[in-house]
Amino acid sequence: MAGIDASRSFLPVRIAVLTVSDSRGLAEDRSGDVLVERLTAAGHLLADRAIVRDEQAEIEARLRAWIADPGVDAVISTGGTGLTGRDVTVEAHEAVYEKAVPAFGTLFTLLSYEKVGTSAIQSRACAGVAGGTYLFALPGSPGACRDAWDGILAAQLDARHRPCNFVEIMPRLTEHLQRK
Repeated sequence: MAGIDASRSFLPVRIAVLTVSDSRGLAEDRSGDVLVERLTAAGHLLADRAIVRDEQAEIEARLRAWIADPGVDAVISTGGTGLTGRDVTVEAHEAVYEKAVPAFGTLFTLLSYEKVGTSAIQSRACAGVAGGTYLFALPGSPGACRDAWDGILAAQLDARHRPCNFVEIMPRLTEHLQRK
């Protein structure tokens, strides 16, 4: 049965939050605030926080810097996952992935459909792994960030969650790099 196994220890994850926006600064970043509030309330550590413009090269550079940082276990980005010409977050994420986690986008769409109906089709939320770091790209609305955290990430980033979770396999994410 799925749920928290109280016999296991909680392990805090070091999470960086990236907001992709041409118009928001830290004072107006409600979606980033939602993520920071949720992850810290859950007992995780805010490793870093940044805002970058909707420019693929800038997004990729920020992701690559955090992937290379041993103090970052996961990155959650918000914004730029839609269908407009300026929405390039998904392309930036995919450019750095070693492995995609396609079921994340599927599950997010199912959760969104319950809230926004067929409008959920416009989201391109995605996830992947690179350099042992989890990367999650969420839409830019505070509601979407709440839904993704509460409905997926809170459980998957909790080492106590059964039957499995992202945290328990973190040590094995880079084993392909250690093969000779």
